[in-house]
Amino acid sequence: MRRVLAVFGSVCIAVLMAIGYVLVDEWLGTDGGQDSGSTPHTIPAGELTGLLAQVTVAPELPMTGYSREQFPHWDQNTPEHGFGAEFAQYSRCTTRDVMMLRDAVGPVQLDPKTCALTVGSGGGWQDEYGFIDRKTGELKPYKWMTASSEVDAEHIVPLAEAWRSGASKLDEATRRNIANDAVNLVAADPSANRSKGDQDAANYLPPGKFRCTYVDRYLQVKVKYGLAVDSAEQAALRTAVDDCVRQGGAG
Repeated sequence: MRRVLAVFGSVCIAVLMAIGYVLVDEWLGTDGGQDSGSTPHTIPAGELTGLLAQVTVAPELPMTGYSREQFPHWDQNTPEHGFGAEFAQYSRCTTRDVMMLRDAVGPVQLDPKTCALTVGSGGGWQDEYGFIDRKTGELKPYKWMTASSEVDAEHIVPLAEAWRSGASKLDEATRRNIANDAVNLVAADPSANRSKGDQDAANYLPPGKFRCTYVDRYLQVKVKYGLAVDSAEQAALRTAVDDCVRQGGAG
């Protein structure tokens, strides 16, 4: 009987501990798997194929006259930048500040008056790009970042790539929108960001689970601002879109 009671007691303790872990994870707003990346949303296959069909194909333009100053950022959060009504109270803050709040995991707050970010226990940013280890050729663990200074504000369509794709012919107001567009901004691991640089989709796509979401947002920006893709870029995007469609549009 004592042996039965001991086993029963051990099972009860294990169950209570498991429930406790679940409650803690829910309270922190995380899934407890900091290296696994957050779960991406599902993209309708028709959205990807439709965007790919709309994009213009043309040779890249030269980099003559390019500088990051041609794309004014970080702008204040105005409705035209697309963060939505839920972030309207942060109109004093920059698009970078608001992007950091939007992409945060767990208890992260942005003061609408001072625009100071506060990271609570369990809060931070989960990189979703993924990063290939040059020595092993394998995907390294997704980086978990707890300080805003550790996070890069990544442009999905790099500003230099936007310039080569036709932004050099657009006015400054439109280039400002490209640089501050909510769809074009994502919080990323600096190492992942550096590995990308200003490469287009022909030369870089995220190696991890974020790839389909990245392709979707990349195409959205290209179509929205009338930015072209060259033939190599189009071929890479077509292959990526086909892969995403086969996966059921998973991010």
